[in-house]
Amino acid sequence: MTLRGKQKRFLRSQAHHLNPIFQIGKDGMSEALVIQVGEALEKRELIKISLLQNTEEEVKEVAEEMAKQVPCEVAQVIGRVIVLYKASSKEKYQKFSPEVAKLK
Repeated sequence: MTLRGKQKRFLRSQAHHLNPIFQIGKDGMSEALVIQVGEALEKRELIKISLLQNTEEEVKEVAEEMAKQVPCEVAQVIGRVIVLYKASSKEKYQKFSPEVAKLK
């Protein structure tokens, strides 16, 4: 599923008040981090990841790689912060996906 403009705008507005729950530092992306991001997206649907100053990773590359490996959608990349979205497969965790589905 590729996000459309209205869907991205909605997700960006919802993510504005969120704090990053993962940080990528000098060690870069690890397999454990990818697994944890996938689990967090299953429960939260929308998360922020920040890249620390000491990382050698490029923000856009990390966003693309995370989207491939998790798999999820990149809602926004702003500065050193990435906003990721993935609809939860469990109904009790679906907070944003019903609204995103309406915005087609």
